Amino acid sequence: MQIAVVGLGLIGGSFCKAIKAYTHHTCLGVGRDLNSKSVQMALHADAIDKAIIPEQLGAADLSIICLHPQGIIDFILENQQYFRPGSIVIDAGGVKESIVKAVQDVLAARGVIFIGCHPMAGREFSGFAYSQADLYKGASVIFTPVGEIPEEKKKTVEQLMLELKFGRIVYTTPEKHDQTIAFTSQLAHVVSSAYIKSPTVKEESGFSAGSFRDLTRVARLNEDMWTELFLMNRPALLYEIDTIMAALAEYRDALADGDAERMRSLLRDGRILKEWSLQHSITE
Repeated sequence: MQIAVVGLGLIGGSFCKAIKAYTHHTCLGVGRDLNSKSVQMALHADAIDKAIIPEQLGAADLSIICLHPQGIIDFILENQQYFRPGSIVIDAGGVKESIVKAVQDVLAARGVIFIGCHPMAGREFSGFAYSQADLYKGASVIFTPVGEIPEEKKKTVEQLMLELKFGRIVYTTPEKHDQTIAFTSQLAHVVSSAYIKSPTVKEESGFSAGSFRDLTRVARLNEDMWTELFLMNRPALLYEIDTIMAALAEYRDALADGDAERMRSLLRDGRILKEWSLQHSITE
C-alpha cells in the first residue's frame, strides 16, 4: 500500500517513521514544497521513500493529513480533486466535529472514503526533529466515521494502526469525541497554562518535584495549534472550565472557612474518583 503523509511535523513525522520501521508499505511525504526543511529532513532520515506534491496524491491508497485543524480542512478542500476515487483519507486532528462536517460530504461526492481519526499521543515539543517511530506504541487511536463506510476500508485503517503499534482502537461519534476530549486533554492544557502563571513560579527552583513537573508539562505547548483546537470546541471546553471553576471555589471556601471536615470530604471525593478512573482505564 502507498501511504501519503501530509505535514511532516511531530505527528506526521512519527507516522512516517513508524510506517518505515514497522511495515512494508511505501511512505510518500507531502510538505509545503519538495525543498521544504521538513521534507529534506524526512528524506535524510529515510523516514519517507519519496517526496511528492499535492497534485500527485492520486498515487496514494491512503492519505494521512497531519496539519493544524484549520489546515486539515483547507488542505482537503483545496486539493480534493487530487485524491483518487476509492482511496482512503484520514486526519490526525484533535477536534473532529468541525473537520468531519467540512470535508466528509465533499470527499464522498468524489468517491473518496474519509474517516476522522485522532491518535492519542504527542509530546510537549513540535516539529519533525522530535518525531519518533514509537510515539504511538500502546496509545489509543480514535475513529469517528460518519455515513456508509465500507467495512473493508475500516479494516484497512484498523490493520495499519495495529501495525504502527497503537494499543487500542476506539470508535465514537465526532460530537462525543469533542465532548470527551475537552475534559481529557483540552482542559488539562488550560489548567497547566493557567497554573504556571503564578508569580511564585520564579521561586520554584529547589522546591519542586513530581507534582510541579507533571502539572506544568503541557504548558509547554504550541499556542497556534491549541488556540485553534480550543475555539473549534468552545461549548464543550467552556462547560469543563465552568465545572472546574465551581469545584475550585468549593476548595477555596473550605480553606477560607477553616473547615477541615469539608476539606477532607472534598479531597476524599477526588481520591475516590481517581481510584475509579484507574480501575476503568487501560492507559494508566
